[in-house]
Amino acid sequence: MTAPLQPFTFKVLTVNIHKGFTSFNRRFILHELRDAVRAISADVVFLQEVLGSHIKHHERHANFPQTPHYEFLADEIWHQFAYGRNAVYDNGDHGNALLSKFPIVHYQNHDVSIAGPERRGMLHCVMQLPGREQNLHALCVHLGLAENHRRQQLQLMCDLIRTEIPADAPLVIAGDFNDWRCRAHDILQKGAGVREIFVGAHGQAARTFPAKMPLLQLDRIYVRNASAHAPLVLPKKPWSHLSDHAPLAAELSI
Repeated sequence: MTAPLQPFTFKVLTVNIHKGFTSFNRRFILHELRDAVRAISADVVFLQEVLGSHIKHHERHANFPQTPHYEFLADEIWHQFAYGRNAVYDNGDHGNALLSKFPIVHYQNHDVSIAGPERRGMLHCVMQLPGREQNLHALCVHLGLAENHRRQQLQLMCDLIRTEIPADAPLVIAGDFNDWRCRAHDILQKGAGVREIFVGAHGQAARTFPAKMPLLQLDRIYVRNASAHAPLVLPKKPWSHLSDHAPLAAELSI
């Protein structure tokens, strides 16, 4: 008789890094941000507003990395990473990224832009976990500013989950939802069977924006076929001057 598998625990972190600059683009702080991300020791890191390239910043900032920001942040800690380019402009591009200590066996960026100049994407990554036959699925998201756009994007997310992710597979969705009215909880629970971990632990989503004095519940971590242990909003220092969004972290078990 085969012994049942022991729970597998891993840590996740999500943060909107604002392209490596402080609020209002006053100071380039990607090096400090890398130190802060490393200190959390997360196994999977969900990043939003990540620069893939920018030809002008090299001229203005002496310490601007020559590599894409997701590679710079991954460095020697996360050997696997994926990038979903969402916005492209004359000087460069930015999007969502995922850093992983687990092998990424597949990834795809889904364009969920609705209308107008605002470009949005959903980065879907599939990771192979040690000692497990079932892969871990992850969606790194950054939804639109307009509520009607977010509603459509959430529906696209539910459709993607139903069609491309096995019903019994562990799933983590994390990122900046811009959902200040907290409408996403019901939509995602009814449409995809996922639940938000801070709502489960504390009765409401975490306040993450603005980072120095959080009032709005914009950033989220949703899960399916996984349980959360002690989800936490990280301390204000040093994070409050590294991004306009407070990061979220949690240990998850499957």
